[in-house]
Amino acid sequence: MPSAKVSVLTKQEISVAAKNFQWSRRLPKWTVVVDGRQLPARPLVLEAAGVPPNDPTNSHQAVALLQDRGFPVYYEGKAMPAENKNSVPKPVTDEVRRWMIVWSGLIQFANLVVKELDRHS
Repeated sequence: MPSAKVSVLTKQEISVAAKNFQWSRRLPKWTVVVDGRQLPARPLVLEAAGVPPNDPTNSHQAVALLQDRGFPVYYEGKAMPAENKNSVPKPVTDEVRRWMIVWSGLIQFANLVVKELDRHS
């Protein structure tokens, strides 16, 4: 979970921070474009929130926040589509699918046991 100061950032606050943001190192894997400038996603978010670089907010949380605020984000230079808030995340659907298989197998097993008990009674 992003830190409290990061969670409440607005698009305006991020845009203002981006205007004065300086980055002289190589760009990291996750970047964001603000006012035509490609900037490192997490460092920009931390700067906008006024928190230190060791803040617990990770890159994925920073990227999610930037996407949620309408900024285009990139991973290794490739545009990342904004997540559809109405869709179920893939890990959730995978977990549901696994449990459906487990329960389906248990139901089949229970049916076989009932048939076998009926046959022997």
